[in-house]
Amino acid sequence: MAAPLPCDLVMVPARQGLEAVDILRRWVGPDVGPVIHDGPCDTLGFLVPPGTAAAWDVPGSACTETDGRGVRLPSDPPVVGTGWLLPPGTTCDNVTDPRRLREALDEATRTIDAADRRT
Repeated sequence: MAAPLPCDLVMVPARQGLEAVDILRRWVGPDVGPVIHDGPCDTLGFLVPPGTAAAWDVPGSACTETDGRGVRLPSDPPVVGTGWLLPPGTTCDNVTDPRRLREALDEATRTIDAADRRT
């Protein structure tokens, strides 16, 4: 079994996260990092580089360190009861860039707010 990936995890509400995934895929293509779906909690988790949690301050989200537990490749999500929306590759090279994720989450929030105002 592969070694754990050293990475942090940004958790967001599923609706915002799904919109952000679409935005990131339009911006950077298929190289969006791994994304975990937690159905019971209705959240998505984006794997980001280690150290991101120290400076993460995006309202409505939380970023936590994996405390060295990491993610085992290729198929084990780090939390029981979750599944991969976008599975990891074989290395930690393709985690989501936190700057791009922040921008995508901001745009997702604006998109959702605009859609909600129309209804």
